[in-house]
Amino acid sequence: MASPTIAANAYANLAKLTSSAAVRAPESGGPSFAAMTNLAQLANPGAVSAPASGGPSFAAMVKDVLGSVMETGRKSDAQTVAMASGKANVMDVVTAVADTDVALSTLVSVRDRVIQSYEDILKMPI
Repeated sequence: MASPTIAANAYANLAKLTSSAAVRAPESGGPSFAAMTNLAQLANPGAVSAPASGGPSFAAMVKDVLGSVMETGRKSDAQTVAMASGKANVMDVVTAVADTDVALSTLVSVRDRVIQSYEDILKMPI
């Protein structure tokens, strides 16, 4: 089970990601997916032009998803604290933690798929 310190660090890292962080290449030598995709633009949908179809931009969707995952985690933490103080039911805590686990697992799966797709594009012959 994750400690409160680990959870707080995870939220801080996610908040940094959504609030425009400096992008740099990893020490491994090659550019990373994050270096190729300007995270500052992803975090600031106003800086990215809207698609021609008039729908929400990809950057706005990414920001919304990251925000919802963060909010789910905060609700889970609040339920855990409420249970520790005797104000919440164990079932509510288990449900909140399960929701957070599903949201985070989905986010990680999508991130892995995006990175894999980017690597596949790099391997394509020109």
